[in-house]
Order: sequence, then C-alpha cells, then structure tokens
Amino acid sequence: MSIFESQYMFLLMIPPLFLAWYLAHRRGKKPPEPTLWPVLGMLPAILLNLCRIHDYVTEVLTACGGTYRIVGSRLFNIDMLLTSDPANIHHVLSRNFSNYPKGPEFRKIFDIIGDGIFAADFELWEIHRKTTIAQLKHADFNEFLERAVWQKVEDGLFPVLDHFCGREEGLDLQDVFQRLAFDNICKVVLDSDPCSLRVGLPLFPCEKAFSAVAEPLLRRHILPEWVWTVQRWLNVGDERTLAEAAAAFDGFIYPRVAGGNVLKAFEKMYSERKSVAVNASLGEFLKDTSLSLMFAGRDTTSACLTWLFWLVAQNPASVRKILEEMEAELGLEKKWRPFTSEESHKLVYLHGALCESLRLFPPLALQHKAAVQPDILPSGHRLARNGKLIISFYSVGRMESVWGKDCLEFKPERWICPNGKIKHEVSYKFPAFNAGPRTCVGKDMAFVQMKMVAAAILYGYEVRVMEGQRVSPRDSIILHAREGLKVLLCKRN
Repeated sequence: MSIFESQYMFLLMIPPLFLAWYLAHRRGKKPPEPTLWPVLGMLPAILLNLCRIHDYVTEVLTACGGTYRIVGSRLFNIDMLLTSDPANIHHVLSRNFSNYPKGPEFRKIFDIIGDGIFAADFELWEIHRKTTIAQLKHADFNEFLERAVWQKVEDGLFPVLDHFCGREEGLDLQDVFQRLAFDNICKVVLDSDPCSLRVGLPLFPCEKAFSAVAEPLLRRHILPEWVWTVQRWLNVGDERTLAEAAAAFDGFIYPRVAGGNVLKAFEKMYSERKSVAVNASLGEFLKDTSLSLMFAGRDTTSACLTWLFWLVAQNPASVRKILEEMEAELGLEKKWRPFTSEESHKLVYLHGALCESLRLFPPLALQHKAAVQPDILPSGHRLARNGKLIISFYSVGRMESVWGKDCLEFKPERWICPNGKIKHEVSYKFPAFNAGPRTCVGKDMAFVQMKMVAAAILYGYEVRVMEGQRVSPRDSIILHAREGLKVLLCKRN
C-alpha cells in the first residue's frame, strides 16, 4: 500500500473513530448535559443554546444536582462553576461572604458602572451601603416616594393607558413600565423628572441605554477579554453598543448630579473619606453612584411588573382575587383613590403575586463571584483561587428540589401563611433581591412602588395580552421580555 493510500485510509477512519469517541463520552450523561468536545470543550453546547441560555442552564442544573462545571477551549478561557443550590448560595453570599468580593474580573465585565455600589468592595461598599440606607430611612423619604409615584401615575401612566384604550395596535407594557421606573428613580436620585413616560412615547436615549447593555454584559461572561478588545478597537458589535450607552449615561447624568438631594450625602461622604480607594473625580464618582442606583430602580420594578402582568393574564382568577382584596382592605368599592405605603402592606395577595413574578423571573438573572482563596462548597465542589462561580437566580426559582413539584406554577398562595399574613422565605432560597450582606437595600421601596402601579392599572383597566406574540426572557443579565409585552386595553367597567 502506497503512502497516499495509507493517508487516505486514515482520513476515512477519522469520522467513525470520532463518532465512537462521542458515543462513549455521552454514555451515562443526562440528556441536557453538554458534551466535552476535543479542543472546543463545551463551547458548542453553549453557542447552540445561547438564544435560550437561562432555560438551558436550568435544564443542566436540574439534571445534574444543582451544580455543574462548564469547561470550554483554552482559546475562549471558559471554565466556570454553575450553581442553583441554596446551600451553596448561602455559603457564598452569607457564611463565607468575605471570600467572595466582586473582584477585578467583575469590575472588568461591569466597567460601565464604575465605582457605584454594585461594583464596590470592602470599605467603599460599606460606605455606599450605609449612606444609601440612611437616605432611605430618612423621616421624609416615604412621603416623598408616595408623592412621586402617584404623581407619575396620574400625569404619565394614566394618560398613556387612556390613549391606547380600544386601539387595535396594542401597547408594549414593558416599555411603559421601564419608562415609569426610569422617571421615578431619576426623581428620587437626581431630583429631576425626565418625563419619558408621556403620550407619544418619545425616544429617550439614556432610558433605552439601560436595556441595550443587558445582553452585551451577559456575553462578556462567555467571550474572552481579547474579543472585547478587538471589538472595542474596531468599534463594532457589543463594545460599540456599550460605548454608545456609556455616552448616553454620561450626557444625561453629569448635568443633573448637582441637583440630587440624595447625592449630597454621597458628596459629603466622598470629601470625608479620602482614605477610601476611589479612582475617580467627585463628578465621576457621583455619576457612578447615580448610575448604580438608577440600574436598580429601573430594572427591578419594571421587569417584575412586566412578568406579573404576563402571569396574571394566564391566570385570570388571580386578577379577581387582587381586585377583591383591594375592595376589602382599601375600601375601593366605588371609586379609585391613591393609598399610602403603610396601606400597601394590607395587600397580601398582591404581594404574593409579585413574589411569584420575582421567583419565576428574577430581574437579575445571575450573579458572578470569584473566590479570593480556594474553597469547597457545601455541594462538595472545589473552587480554585479566582475560580469563576455563576449563581443562577433564574434556576433557583424553577428547581423542584427547592420549591416542590408545582415549582413552575404561578401560585401567589404559596406566600400566604394560614393566619393570612405574608410568608417570608430565606433569601438564599428566594434571591431575587440578592442575599446576605449585599441584600438590596431598596427592597421595601420596590414593593411599595410595584403595588401602587399594579393596583392602579388592575383597578382601572382590563389588560389582555395580544395573541401571536412570543413572550420569553431575553438572554441578558436583566431578565426583560425578549420582544416586550404587547397588550390591548379597555376601561374596567
């Protein structure tokens, strides 16, 4: 046999040998578990499921006990431990909190938010947190919040909803909620209402920039830094999107930071704490602080409300129960009236419905952590120094082992105790507002706003989701609906 014939026979043998290797490697694996390919690692499975990454991760974690290591090629530097195990979450976010700061890699991925509370660590984070809590607990804050929310409902929300009542083209309710939340948080942080929620729904670059960055930031978790560098150098793709968003943020926030009452406390903190490592001027620090607070205020409430209305549309009985509760607890039998934050605590069933929305569709879909020192998680998995850990908040709410066989059902009743009071779940089982020391300080404020807005809409309008649209979560850090939520409206009789 000639050398040419030998080489030809060898090439013919490669496909069956590769197939045999693949079948042997797959033996004993669970159906959704990704294949570890030569050279490419598990990258093919990630790319094939990138358009449904949150559901795919949930399937893998469900089949593999709640924790699984994803390994990619050296070229793409993919090596991360995924988990939705409440014991691991409790360990990382609470018990061994000091070993899991945000770290330098997190700051690289989320460089757009600078020195705000989300990216800060150690002393700077503690000061951010204490300053924010002090503002939220100020004697006049609740009254200010109530006034701001109801004014936006009357001057912005109701006119827009009335404008679309009876129209066949429908209204994107997600867009409405994002604009409303953006206007509210700007009023709270910057003491300035941009009025992005008004009839005509005009394009507002800064408001839309928050949604634009969500997918690029998720892909930064997967793509190596050299890909970002090339995109940034060529000014294309995700890096161009992030640069344009950063310019929109800067152009909107910088002229307004001087007027924010909340920011005056941070300005004082900046001048008094010169020992804190802040690599920014005062103006840049206040911009970063504002941006972090605006991210939290816009996306948490708007995402939760969007999914709430999607869920109650599939469960009409829940709408009747919410309306009955409003009539019984607030006396809204004949005429609508605004209610106080204190009165909002009476809306137990509505609170449960919001918690179900947050459980099934947590606004922050995942949390990125890295260990300062090697660690062994309660699940038995080892994490090397600087090892990447991805906590899937989305998966936690969909685990039968955590929430029972009805985990995929929308059941507000699961949040109500037999005595009729709200049932509280531990944060590592329900991490929609994070867990441990980094639990969201604006949690109570968010619930008050969401109850006010949801109650106002459900009381005054019948909301019907338009048929034929695909409603599914975006593959992004923030769990928006991929194509919005188009609804038809009419006045409630």
